[in-house]
Parts: sequence; C-alpha cells; structure tokens
Amino acid sequence: MKTITLPDELISDDLQSVQVFDYRSSKEIAKQQIILNQNTFSFLTEGHKEVVFDNSTLSIDNSRFLIMKSGHCLMTEKLSDIKNYRSILLFFTNEVLLKFMRKAELPKTGSTEYKSVYSFGYDEFIQRFVNSLLDISKLSRKIQKKLLEVKFEEIMLYITEIYGTEFLYSLTVNSDDTTQKFIRTIESNQLSKLTLKELAFLCNMSISTFKREFEKHYSESPVRWLQNKRLEHAHYLLNQEQKKSSEIYLEVGYENLSSFTQAYKSKYGITPKQHHKN
Repeated sequence: MKTITLPDELISDDLQSVQVFDYRSSKEIAKQQIILNQNTFSFLTEGHKEVVFDNSTLSIDNSRFLIMKSGHCLMTEKLSDIKNYRSILLFFTNEVLLKFMRKAELPKTGSTEYKSVYSFGYDEFIQRFVNSLLDISKLSRKIQKKLLEVKFEEIMLYITEIYGTEFLYSLTVNSDDTTQKFIRTIESNQLSKLTLKELAFLCNMSISTFKREFEKHYSESPVRWLQNKRLEHAHYLLNQEQKKSSEIYLEVGYENLSSFTQAYKSKYGITPKQHHKN
C-alpha cells in the first residue's frame, strides 16, 4: 500500500503555515499509511474515522473532530449510510502554533500524559467555524492565507477556553527521541492487531531495522514477544473475567479459534476449555 504524505499530496501550490482542504471520498480505506508533515484538524462531517498513532488510537463519527500531531499514523475511513466520506482538514505548522501561544500568552505547560491525537465534540460555535472554513476554501490562495491565520487563532482560542491548554503540550513537545518513541509505540500497541510492517511504519523504520531494534530492547523476536503478551492477556480474560475462548480469540489477535487454542496450549500446557474446568 502506497504511503500518503499530507498536506503535500492534497495541495499542489506552495505550502503555507495554515491551509484548508475539503476532502471527500466514496472509497473506504483501512489502515492507510499516512505521514502528516503538519499538525491537522480533521473536522469529520460524513462517515467514520479511526487513527492509530505511536501511543494513541481514536475512533470517531461525525459528532466529533480530531486534532492530530504531525508524524506517522495509520488511518481508516468508513463511509456514511449514503456512501460518502467527508472531512474538512485544517493543516498548521508548529511555528504558527508557537506564535499563537506567545501572542495569547499561553504557557507551554507540562503534562502527565503525552498523546498524538485528541478528540473533541462539535457544538454550535464549531459547526459555524467549519462552515466558514468551507467558504474560505473557495477563495483565492492569497486571501485564504490572510484569513486562515486569523481563523486558526479563533479556533485555538475557543478550544483552549473550553477544554484547557493541556493538549498544547503534546502538540509542541519534541517527541523525536527514537528510543522513547520506539518503546512507547510497542507498549501502547502490544494488544492491537497491527502487523510488524505497520508497527515499523509508526516507528518510522524499515522492517529489518525494526526487528533489530526490537531484539536489542526486548531480547526476543517481535513475533514471539507480541504473541506472549497477547496470550498473557487471554489468560487474564479467561481467569479474571471468566470469558470463553470463543469470545476473546479475535480480541487477542487470532484469526480463528483453533489457532488460538493451539497457541494457548503450547504456552500453558492446557487448552482454554480445560482451563475453565480447572
């Protein structure tokens, strides 16, 4: 699957510090590899969207919108009941964000949690704001540039007033430490159904580099380590939550019940069914 770089592949003109794009599609995509070269508002208006980042996964419908930090992510887009998908994308650079924070005298506060994506609900103000972006997107690039810088300040002032400034920390913090990012990605996605290729992409690595880095940190192959983590989680679900193997095998990353049963028996010496009898 081809990797898509945004906003570069949507906007052919010279990239600006703030820019808008009315994205529409009638085709669903699943775990598309996306490189965001700028931070992005995704104002979803039709369909469903799921994004997977290094340490954050969010799924929304058109009652919510996203703010995504620049970087690598996997994106899934599902069509609405009338077979449409639409998202108004507002791209913005780190430079324009820091300029806004200085101007608004907002502190670059620390946070106990770093996340690459945030979700917020629509209200009347934000609905009107999105409609105004659509009007601006029809104007010349020269006028767009002037108006969008003002509109960016408007939406950021409103969101920080309503939701606080904590999310700004995640958008502005330098997350380029390769080792931290690698470990964060693995630990956050150990129970997900991501392939090694997808995990490597989130870490911005080739598969061969990813495998070498993994064995350096975990002293085990990624396939074996991830399988053990998922089987340990299955053991917990069977033991503590009294779930049946037929209820959990998909959740712990197995395509069918028989392969899960075989792997579980190989690790614990008994089948999940025998586990329940004990």
